[in-house]
Amino acid sequence: MYVTLIALAALWGAAVGLLVPRAAYRLSVASEEPWRDRCPAGHVLVGPAGGWLGGPGRRDCATTAAPLTAPLLTALVCAALAAATGGPRPELVVWLLVAPFAVLLAGVDARVHRLPDAVTLPLAAAVPVLLGAAELLPYDAGSWLHALLGALTLGGAYLVLFWINPSGLGFGDVKLALSLGAALGWYGWGVLFVGAFAGFLLGAVYGLGLVLLRRAGRSSAIPFGPFMLGGGLLGLLLGAFTALP
Repeated sequence: MYVTLIALAALWGAAVGLLVPRAAYRLSVASEEPWRDRCPAGHVLVGPAGGWLGGPGRRDCATTAAPLTAPLLTALVCAALAAATGGPRPELVVWLLVAPFAVLLAGVDARVHRLPDAVTLPLAAAVPVLLGAAELLPYDAGSWLHALLGALTLGGAYLVLFWINPSGLGFGDVKLALSLGAALGWYGWGVLFVGAFAGFLLGAVYGLGLVLLRRAGRSSAIPFGPFMLGGGLLGLLLGAFTALP
């Protein structure tokens, strides 16, 4: 049962990960530009949901240079979450639903240093709602109240940091912190702290590496969303594993 659950989670991640490249391509524009509606070759993007859902496209008009990266990454994330959760607990469904959006946000931020409201704001509402539903089901291993407080705490902390240094932290990071805080807070304050700290640590190591390699200066901006999400994943894995009976 345990191995089967991990395999199913990986298959789910690979399947939904196939949809990530097109969405990431369409969303990877500057804040003042409209979402892309054509492929690099100039063809109109068609398909379900107004062309937002679909594969990476033909070779001559592919919306990504590495079409297997997103499915592989999403599959690995989903498999890791299932392995750490250790069974069919209801919050695992929430993590599996959110995982492709996390990969999507990380990809967009890495490309254009932007976390679109079209993804971050729905996530900020959806994660607490889904966790509230999870708490109503048996075998859950978290607290919805802690999730709500975690969202407010981490979101508030990032808002303060944004006010202090708006050039060093984007407002999109503040919005992402709401859903990330809810997910980490589900497992308690310790997990929230670990996940948040891990994000800052990963970002600092990356920035320091760029400076040492002389590929960036001390004041250079880096996309912080991928590190927030990476730290959040580490926190969730820790929280899920330590919550095992």
